[in-house]
Amino acid sequence: MSTPYQIRLGGYGPPSTSFSQSLKMIGEKLKGQFGNDVDIKYIYNIMDLGFKGEDILWLTEHGFLTVSYQSSSYLTDRVPELGFVDLPFLFKNNEQARQAMDGDLGKYLSKKTEERINYKILGYFENGFRQISNKIRPIYTPDDFNGMSIRVLPSDVQARTFELLGASPKRLDLTEAIAGVVDGSLDAQENPFANTVTYGVHKHHKYHTLSNHFYISRSIMCNRTAYYKWPEELKISMNKAVQETVLWQREQAEQEVIEARKAIEDEGHEIIELTPNQQNLFSLAVKPQLDDAKKKFGDKMFDLLRHSN
Repeated sequence: MSTPYQIRLGGYGPPSTSFSQSLKMIGEKLKGQFGNDVDIKYIYNIMDLGFKGEDILWLTEHGFLTVSYQSSSYLTDRVPELGFVDLPFLFKNNEQARQAMDGDLGKYLSKKTEERINYKILGYFENGFRQISNKIRPIYTPDDFNGMSIRVLPSDVQARTFELLGASPKRLDLTEAIAGVVDGSLDAQENPFANTVTYGVHKHHKYHTLSNHFYISRSIMCNRTAYYKWPEELKISMNKAVQETVLWQREQAEQEVIEARKAIEDEGHEIIELTPNQQNLFSLAVKPQLDDAKKKFGDKMFDLLRHSN
């Protein structure tokens, strides 16, 4: 390569998270192969620069960032098909979800994203299964949501889920959600334990329910204009670096869950594990949404999900 290619890797978390460390790993792999032919820059947390978490979408689409990640739910307004993987209780475990996102279902969703947005989707990090935390009362059944406001990701599918469960969902960006938790204007939120601890929510919410209601992937987005200007060897190396890093990140994510759960317990806060009967009440409450999804999405994505496992 005759001139250095500047690659700006960005996220919205502290440098210690598996996502930030993954950006560093990708950059180091490229630097190790191409040396001074690439100029690697890191912006681990755009929120430290005054941006919202959701701003990472346009920062990447318009090339201010070259590679970034964001929960796929943030893209559902522009890519409705991504709402399919926002459906509650769609995946039974990490392995099933990973196979689906690495398989035909993930390829289909990547294609639909690239048709609408100036991205090249390089893969999917694991944000994992999401749990519920709140400041009011323990949640054992949907009835316990009565009168409770809860922050959800900017996804109509997720908002509908919590309406069916009896809560009052608020579609909020991460920065707004953290502010609402801190000032008490928001009763509840839902996140993987690792996010709950990373953003300090566990210091404000006493009650945590292990519900596993959503499994969320984080799309790894590359500015498509930049990607297709790269020489073939750089494109191949970027793809390989991301694939290797995804495997590492998912292992780290599992460990982060264990560490985050301990941090919640160390605060003296309660973690509620649902019985099978209690879990079934949640599933029954959202069944109308799954029925509607079959009408909205047809058989295609359900078939792709079955074929991935």
